[in-house]
Amino acid sequence: MTSNQISRKLTGWARACVPFGLLALLPLIACAADEVKTYNNPVINYSLPDPTVIHASDGYFYLYATEDTHNVPIYRSKDLVKWRYAGTAFTDQTRPMDFVPNGGIWAPDINYIGGQYVLYYSKSEWGKTWECGIGVAVSDRPNGGFHDAHKLFISSEVDIENCIDPFFIQDDGRNYLFWGSFHDIYGVELTDDGLAVKEGCTPQKIAGGLIEATMIHKRNGFYYLIGSAGTCCEGAKSTYRLVMARSRNLFGPYVDREGRSAVGDNFSPLLNKSPEVYGPGHCSEFVEDEKGQTWVLYHGFQANDVDAGRVTYLDRIEWGSDGWPRIQSMRPSTEAEAPVFGTTAIEDIKADNRCLIQPLDGSAMYRIDSPDEHLFSWQLYNLNGGLLDEGAARHTAIVDTSFIQRGMYIIKVAGKFGTHCEKLLKM
Repeated sequence: MTSNQISRKLTGWARACVPFGLLALLPLIACAADEVKTYNNPVINYSLPDPTVIHASDGYFYLYATEDTHNVPIYRSKDLVKWRYAGTAFTDQTRPMDFVPNGGIWAPDINYIGGQYVLYYSKSEWGKTWECGIGVAVSDRPNGGFHDAHKLFISSEVDIENCIDPFFIQDDGRNYLFWGSFHDIYGVELTDDGLAVKEGCTPQKIAGGLIEATMIHKRNGFYYLIGSAGTCCEGAKSTYRLVMARSRNLFGPYVDREGRSAVGDNFSPLLNKSPEVYGPGHCSEFVEDEKGQTWVLYHGFQANDVDAGRVTYLDRIEWGSDGWPRIQSMRPSTEAEAPVFGTTAIEDIKADNRCLIQPLDGSAMYRIDSPDEHLFSWQLYNLNGGLLDEGAARHTAIVDTSFIQRGMYIIKVAGKFGTHCEKLLKM
């Protein structure tokens, strides 16, 4: 029996046995089943430089990136392949304006520490390497609502130039932060909550100035230091690439495959450009799927659409007999076998194709996040159907309900994704 015959047989069985109301979802289920076998790069065809990812308690992966989308974009996925826009880490009201009055919020790093989501981020402006620094904010959920944003340190305060690209790691019950961008890589111990540098601790240098965008992965007694060398942001002329070194200890000494010191700028290659992808680099944390395979996300320029910016790629990390990680051919893949993360349920398909409506902490405002990049409209009604307010937006909208009395109200949202309604209780 051919695969097409099997597919037709299964489809016929499904139509006989599945309630009529679910028939419309069958094409989506079949599509989801096909997509978990292979995928095509890029997995997100939208400019999301410097990705960081976390597997949250709700079963979703959440990806954060440098704010080409204002206030730090967040995307979510069940399988690392199919992603949808899920909002922003900050709003204009919660953005750390005291710490980042100008410039952008770059290279975030998302973690779960002590029962809350902790986001480290870079304050950076081109050419102002002594004024940049690293900040931190917290939230009780992974898809936004970050607050209490404050400074950890500025480059001039710690006498280390270009303090950006933070990376957090826990080791032996202690918290550490590493950072640096072409002016050496440093690390320091943090407090138990991860929100400050531990008193009495000073930064220690672990690598030279060849790299930035540090990521450290622990495996089988080794610490693997992955960094990005070259120029990140020049489109087809970008020389960005992933390189690596390893050590038996978190703070080194790190060496390349030939045993040469990373402090002396010696690294071994991990990922280079390809005819299809320019400047691949600034990778996320490594992620393990249910089959025990290791995966990594990173950004790069599409050769056929450089103007789209640094879009998001996914590739599998293989572990050689010598213990070193490698990516097949040391080049970004175009099509590959997908990660293994169970079966996509009907509820997951429905959830990924509707907007999110949620209250903003400590305010009378509600936030609407779209699942796609298209324009959507919203209306606020009372229970009698009276229109109280309306608007339109892309990505995210903020609905202010402070002008209405306590009671039950409805927000209706319509866009390319369809219509979604949610009752809101004004407390």
